[in-house]
Amino acid sequence: MGPLAGIKILELAGIGPCPMCGMLLAELGAEVVKIDRIRPSGLGLSVPDRHALLHRSRRSVAVDLKLADGGALVLRLCERADALIEGFRPGVTERLGIGPEACLSRNRRLVYGRVTGWGQTGPLAQAAGHDLNYIALTGALHAIGREGQPPTPPLNLVGDFGGGALYLALGVVAAVLEAQRSGQGQVVDAAMVDGAASLMTGLYGLRGAGRVNDQRGANVLDGGAHFYEVYETSDGRHIALAPIEPGFYATLIERLGLSPDEVPQSMAREDWPALKSKLAALFRTRTRDEWTALLEGSDACFAPVLSMAEAPHHPHNEARATFVEGDGGWQPNAAPRFSRTPSSIRGAPAAAGEHTREALSDWGVPDEEIEALLERGVVAQRPDSSA
Repeated sequence: MGPLAGIKILELAGIGPCPMCGMLLAELGAEVVKIDRIRPSGLGLSVPDRHALLHRSRRSVAVDLKLADGGALVLRLCERADALIEGFRPGVTERLGIGPEACLSRNRRLVYGRVTGWGQTGPLAQAAGHDLNYIALTGALHAIGREGQPPTPPLNLVGDFGGGALYLALGVVAAVLEAQRSGQGQVVDAAMVDGAASLMTGLYGLRGAGRVNDQRGANVLDGGAHFYEVYETSDGRHIALAPIEPGFYATLIERLGLSPDEVPQSMAREDWPALKSKLAALFRTRTRDEWTALLEGSDACFAPVLSMAEAPHHPHNEARATFVEGDGGWQPNAAPRFSRTPSSIRGAPAAAGEHTREALSDWGVPDEEIEALLERGVVAQRPDSSA
């Protein structure tokens, strides 16, 4: 039972940040029911159900939201919910009759969480986009990459998941807490462009202080400095070094058998290329695992660069059960950790409509009404799932 036990949330199925937010809230203990489409939408990078890890830990009800009765069912479920989350373009849920005004009219305590790329307002609100577009507008994408090369796409971690899912989850939890005091719900507008910009707050502070500039790959935290860099090893693998503090850098130099005069920590940008060349030549003399044996666990701020195939088997990750193995293969465990109300993965990814009967029944819809909805095609039950 996680810390959100007793909180009930509806999730209108989508891609990217909304399903990750649903997963996070469910693994923190909330009862999340995902409202899936009856027919596959073809959205996103489709994978078999067991590998759709962002859909784990909650039940799925398949509903045709284009039918009036489908929208009416969602409104009915809202009466029992603490929050609803959705990731459609602005105005879509309003056109379906399940926008904030309609839902809050049925439950004044409801928190209506919305996550989009550009936000609910602004000149780009209705434009299509993806993670890369949103972080491009914040300064984040421009700052990531090598000197003299184009910006490097950082997967979809900064916009979709960092700036979108996490900020939506935080916003929903905060608004639910407030609603418990005030008795009034509200709309949470989580824009990935806002969240990604927020993630850049510290860097904007450094820029204002003149500690970083807009030249990509030429600053302390972007690989410009020799003491904050990824280096190739003799076997073509890589290690990550980050001893920013002088004491940590001294530990690194000592472990490498060098003197501070040979490879000083110098904060002068003009010194960094030559110092980086010296360290690069040194690290190409041994394998990644040999450097790991020498440096890992010390205050040299070192880590081997692991692939996704390797990461679950690192001793530290094994000791903390950071990854777990299931039918879909290795996957990250629930996070963060709690001492008294532990978070946990609460089930495998659900197929669309796998729990239609049981979830609707648990949320107060009489069995005869469920059967009538099934007969009219308003909802669907996955044929091979249990009733």
